[in-house]
Amino acid sequence: MGTFEEPLRIATLLAHFQRPWFVAAGWAVDLYLGRVTRQHKDLEIAILRHDQHALRRYLKSWEFKKVKRVSAESEGRLEPWSEDESLELPTHEIHAQSGDGGLTRLEILLNECSGQDWIFRRNPEITRPVSLIGLRSQIGVPFLAPEIVLLYKAKNPKANDEADFNSVRQLLAEEPRAWLRWAIEACHPGHPWLSKL
Repeated sequence: MGTFEEPLRIATLLAHFQRPWFVAAGWAVDLYLGRVTRQHKDLEIAILRHDQHALRRYLKSWEFKKVKRVSAESEGRLEPWSEDESLELPTHEIHAQSGDGGLTRLEILLNECSGQDWIFRRNPEITRPVSLIGLRSQIGVPFLAPEIVLLYKAKNPKANDEADFNSVRQLLAEEPRAWLRWAIEACHPGHPWLSKL
């Protein structure tokens, strides 16, 4: 099906970045499962919002753009992100591009936190200790914990999201499973995934 070459390249790129970062979305699910289950159209990483400028300094030769959305449901458009601008909600996505011929594109998702707690941007009542939002794969790549990934995917699940949920749900330990059930119920009462958790 494929290899983990792309997440490993990201891990090499960010090896000396001294802030938390995590592979996100579908690649995070595959890193959790320990196998590549499908083709991925892109690779996204998650960082904490307050680390946005630290990442920009780390990737100083890269070009950055922010994704500006007119509404929560809109696709958004890429706009320049000036060096002195601090991105605040609702902006939560950055695209970075390098012209060095290696890894050329990276999508960065800004995650909210307060003190030691991660905060779900779609519902600030949903929190989790920052110490629990990430795991490290057997090949050494940090990734978002599956309960966090699935909470994001629960909003409008597509076929890939359903497949990811079905691959992961039976492997979740009781505590992350209970947290995910609570979080989905709080955000999406009556969601079809609830009966399977």
